[in-house]
This record gives sequence, C-alpha cells and structure tokens, in this order.
Amino acid sequence: MVSGQLKIAMFSAHSCPVGKLGAKDTGGMSVYIRELAHELGKWGHSVDIYTRVHDPRDPQIINLGQKARLIHLMAGGDEEINKLVVYSYLPEFTCNLENFRKHNDLKYDLIFSHYWLSGLVGDYLQQRWNVPHIMMFHTLGIVKNTIGIGEDEPELRIEAERNLAQNCHHIIAPTEKEKKELILHYGTLPERIGVVPCGVNLEQFKPVNKENARQYLGFGNDKIILFVGRIDPLKGIDKLIKAIPYLQNIQGLRLVVIGGGEHSQREIEKLQELAGNLNIQDSVAFPGVVKHDQLPYFYSAADACVVPSYYESFGLVALESLACGTPVVATDVGNLKSVIRQGETGYVVTDNAPHRLADKIALLLSRPSTDIASTVSIRASVSSFSWSNIAEAIIRECQLVLANYLTPVS
Repeated sequence: MVSGQLKIAMFSAHSCPVGKLGAKDTGGMSVYIRELAHELGKWGHSVDIYTRVHDPRDPQIINLGQKARLIHLMAGGDEEINKLVVYSYLPEFTCNLENFRKHNDLKYDLIFSHYWLSGLVGDYLQQRWNVPHIMMFHTLGIVKNTIGIGEDEPELRIEAERNLAQNCHHIIAPTEKEKKELILHYGTLPERIGVVPCGVNLEQFKPVNKENARQYLGFGNDKIILFVGRIDPLKGIDKLIKAIPYLQNIQGLRLVVIGGGEHSQREIEKLQELAGNLNIQDSVAFPGVVKHDQLPYFYSAADACVVPSYYESFGLVALESLACGTPVVATDVGNLKSVIRQGETGYVVTDNAPHRLADKIALLLSRPSTDIASTVSIRASVSSFSWSNIAEAIIRECQLVLANYLTPVS
C-alpha cells in the first residue's frame, strides 16, 4: 500500500465546480468535486482541479482551501457553451493544461477525471504522465437513453464511456446500482470498480430554526414542499407539480422549485404553463438559482423536500435536506433507498407517479412533529456521510490503485 501525501490532478472540463449551482450544467458533480478537493486538502493531500474558463471574469487560479485549488484553462473562448460543444475544444483544453503543468513544474501521482469529457483528457494525459487514471462518470449516457426522458445522449458519449469504462485503471461508483450498470452495459471488470458514496457538508448543512428560516425567506405559515436541482425533464418536476392537486385539501400549500438559470428558461415556462393548466399557478414558485450558502434556510423552512427524479447517480439533495433535519420523499434512484429510512426520515416510492408522490407527501405534512423523527435524529441519520469519511474512503481507493500500478509484473 502506498502511503504519504498524494498529488492529485482532478479534471472537470465542462463544468466549473464554483459555477452557479442549479444552472444547466452545474449540479451535484460540482458540489462533489469542490467538497472532496477541500477535504482532501485538509488531510494534507494536494489537489489541482482543472476546468474550462466559463466567464471572462474568472481568475486563473482560485484557492479552495488548504492545498486545494481550481485552475481555469482557456478552451473555446471564455463564455458558457453547450457541454457537447466542449468536446471539440478538448485538444485545446489538454494542450493548455499540459503547458500550465510544465510551466509550473508540476508532477502528479494520479489523475481523477469527472464525467466522460474529462475522462477523454485523463485517458490521453495518463499515458504522457505515466500515472494511473481514476474515473467517476456521475451519470451514464446509456442509462439516460434507456429511461427515454429528454434528449437522447449521442452515440459519441456512449462509445467514449464504454472505452473509458474498459480502459481506465479504476472507477469510483457512488452506488452498487451504478457498479452493476457499468458491468452490464459497458463490460467493466467488477474488481476495477470501487463503491464510495457521496458526502454532505455537515458544517454548512445543519438545521436552522424553522420560524427563523421562514421569516428570513418571507414564507409565513404555508406548508412548504421543496424541490432543489437543475430544471431538467429527467428531474421529474412536472410529476411533482401534477402531485399538488392531490393535496388540495391541505391549506396554505406551496411548492418552491429552486434551480434554473438563463438556459433553463424555456423549461421553466413549460412548468409554469403546466401549473396554470392545473389551476395551481399561485401555489408554485420558481425563485431561480439560489446561492449554496442560502440553501440551509430553504431546507429548514420546508416541511418536506421531494426528489421526483427519473434518474440520479446518487441524490445529493436528499443528503442536504436530511442534514438540515427535513424529511424527504424520493423516487427509488441513486442510493436513496439506503439513505432514507422508510417512514422515519421520509419515504422512497417506486416511481414518480403524481398520486404516489402525493400520498407520501401528505403523510409527512399531516403527522404531528412528535410522530416523525425529530430534527436532530433526522440529521443524525446521515452523519456517516461526512466529507471526512468520504475522503478517507477515496484515499484508500487511490492508494490501492497506486500500489497496483507501481507493482512490477513478475
């Protein structure tokens, strides 16, 4: 086993880990990369995250904490572009990355790529650097296509993921479910997949007094149902909106949908039109993108958080809500069956059929607070998902990969 402090190059080519969360291409993966790098730095490991410039105001280097930093590289201009367009600029991204590394005389022990676009960069550079390449896909294109919601993922992505899944040195999967999908769809060898769940920042996501949170947000005494995430058909927000009429007997009900950005405006307009057709437009609010440090107020003010997704690689929003002491209703996606304690900290439903979501939401809204787990015990249920625990598990995986990579074949 390799010991000592590691020097890790993380790649997130298309999505900036400090971008606006809830926007089109910025979600759980960005949170994961930023939080993990910060925690690894606290453990004494050096982490450089390489990402594409997405705003001309971006400084080239942003310190994320002790020994963790974010490095912006030019690739196809300095503005937001569609992530598939980023594919065309990967050679420029890779070239600028290598120039930065050489100019600053940097050497790394391993590469940790996030998403298939970054994986292609990692696949090329690991051969030049002669270091192992670890991948985390975050979502799998072939699974998204199987679900059939929203636009199909291109064959380019499917083939790239298949090649990466078979040829990189190691894969981190956040769930046993994703491990099985990698084996089934892409032929990955089981022994080359390590399962490590995602984490939650327990220092940031903690309960705020409900009355104080509601006063701060101007919510009053309404019953609040919360959605947090990208505004994307795969998130099943339309199913959640369709669940609201089933709850019309509950007075003062409001659904608050957090997320959006300019690229999501068309999708938001569709959802607003749906709410209007159901005559519940006054009960559905779209505040837009909310700063990450404001989310604990929303989670704490809510009576229930709902994750109605068709597909999640893990389900970070559920962890954040539970860490704030707010119960969750979620579809059986990601690792939520293991995270949510049925009937205690929330409910997992078989699918996002509106009546099924409504049934479980109604249970949470109708029970006296003494009948459901207290805020403290709901929070305690996710204490094992601290980033400290996750970082420790990731380092074990990295050390194992390095030990195998450095061991000469006899």
